[in-house]
Amino acid sequence: MTSDATPESTRRRPKGDKRARTRARLIEVAAQLVEEKGYENATLQEVARRAGMSNGAVYGNFKNREDLLAAIGPTYWPQVRPQAAPGASLAEIMRAIAEALIAVMPARARVGAGRLRGLAYTTTSEGLMARGSEIAAGRYAAAVGWWRERFPDETELPMPAEDLVRVIGALTEGLTFQRLLTPDLIPDKVIHAAFAALAGERAKPRG
Repeated sequence: MTSDATPESTRRRPKGDKRARTRARLIEVAAQLVEEKGYENATLQEVARRAGMSNGAVYGNFKNREDLLAAIGPTYWPQVRPQAAPGASLAEIMRAIAEALIAVMPARARVGAGRLRGLAYTTTSEGLMARGSEIAAGRYAAAVGWWRERFPDETELPMPAEDLVRVIGALTEGLTFQRLLTPDLIPDKVIHAAFAALAGERAKPRG
């Protein structure tokens, strides 16, 4: 324990921390408003009013309505976070992805309906589609860097890293929604088999 025993609530918080908390609050209120009124009727003015903030505070954190609405999905949709040891083989990494996806399925099931509504609305808005593409591109770029660090020789991968991250993303999302819709048809072994196939092997039977 350090000598500084001042309670966190009474300390001077960094500006960056305050900005993060403001953004988080605005996203939380926007999500609540969408749940009540739908995406079509969610306005920045109403978000600001419910959050007890000015319109300027909203625009200080989000460029426009699309920017705020696009932040809801990444905030509340549980992410797949595989745990792969340094030096893990391609097959081991794919197994880790499959296991991480299976582990997050219950959490995704709880918010799946809202996620689908958000995706459906996104297809009706060019602005939201553009912002969603920017967010996805950023994540893809980070993932590509991770794969290239693990596999400097991309010929060891089933396809170029830039393509692989997109395939994995599409596979995880597709398996998620199909599992939610038809759980009996997408058991764990199917998920393991899908990622094993990417590694060029058959999934091992799990005890």
